[in-house]
Amino acid sequence: MGAPRLNQPTSPIRGTGLEPGRLLAAVEAAVTYYRAQLEQADGPRAYLAERGLGVVVQREWPWRIGYAPPGWSSLTRHLRAVGFTAEELIGAGLSTGTRGKPDRLIDVFRDRIVFPVRDPVGHAVAFLGRASPGAGDGVPKYLNSPETAIYNKGRLLFGVAEQQDRLSDRWTPVLVEGPADVLAVWLSYSRSRRTGAVALAPCGTMLTDYQAAILRKLPGAAGGIVTAFDADPAGRDAMDRAWQLFRQQRLPGPLLVAEFSASADPADLLRRPNGRAQLRAALQRRARPMLDTVVDHRLTRLVERYPRLLEDIDGRCAAVRVLVPLLFEATSPDEAIRVARRIVTHTGTGVDTVAIAAIARLEDAYDLNPPIEAAETGFCLNGWAHEVGLIACDRDGGV
Repeated sequence: MGAPRLNQPTSPIRGTGLEPGRLLAAVEAAVTYYRAQLEQADGPRAYLAERGLGVVVQREWPWRIGYAPPGWSSLTRHLRAVGFTAEELIGAGLSTGTRGKPDRLIDVFRDRIVFPVRDPVGHAVAFLGRASPGAGDGVPKYLNSPETAIYNKGRLLFGVAEQQDRLSDRWTPVLVEGPADVLAVWLSYSRSRRTGAVALAPCGTMLTDYQAAILRKLPGAAGGIVTAFDADPAGRDAMDRAWQLFRQQRLPGPLLVAEFSASADPADLLRRPNGRAQLRAALQRRARPMLDTVVDHRLTRLVERYPRLLEDIDGRCAAVRVLVPLLFEATSPDEAIRVARRIVTHTGTGVDTVAIAAIARLEDAYDLNPPIEAAETGFCLNGWAHEVGLIACDRDGGV
């Protein structure tokens, strides 16, 4: 990807008098400035190399990773000197006023490695910033651009513009947590490969409906979408949210999860011996169905809250009742059968216990909404009941 072509200034943004073209130009000028600063910043360069990302330091395009120096207003002074106004710098999310002295501008990003965020056509519109390795304990690890007239963080995914070639070639979309993970996956595949995985990340927020829709529409989504999050509570929450949003989107392909060891992620795996091959295998050959992981996460939370839950039959039956609704989130009879077996195995109950709970769930749904579609709620139970030899749908005969 070469340098993006900026649109000519359009009509002023309503209520501000600011021209979008000027805001885009200011952000692009900041990208160039930060990139130049990285060339002189030994600490951030060494950190990126140690994380296995040295290539993005040596090679400017397509990512143009940079470094915001520690001075209070280094970027602000530079951009004011080349003709941008204070209003334009604030409007572009690059500068902000200080407390008590709103007329005094300081940089939004200071002493941070910065990753430019681009809109789908390639314009830089914002930054994701990570604290420099030498930052103090009280400094937030991540800082992201504020929303502006040219940047809505819930409507963009980091990495789309830079990887249009792989996306167009129907590579498998992978949802990761942050920009370092996106770069790790990108580096794991050579330019000559015809197929692979292409990682994208939300812009410092939880996944939104709009971002899930972007993923659903990608050419490679027909072959499935993979999530690859940390194996910590925050990563579990992010994956469960992704499941709910993707399920509502009615995706054309399967939903899968690439799992990593505790406190690990794609960027961590990249640093290991033969890390690129390991990462490729985790994303494509060893990914497992997402609904299986959702079952595991839900049971894990229950046991964390009630450590003795599975020690007696009442607790195990209670766990089954919590997990059984996931049966009806399956997209096929085969998936429902697999989920049912997983519930049986993890709770230590019998198939009859799960079948009874599933029937009760179905009856409750019918009582609340009589016109409920049997094809949408009953196929899972019917298929699974047949598999285990139960007459699960004979409400008069029972089980």
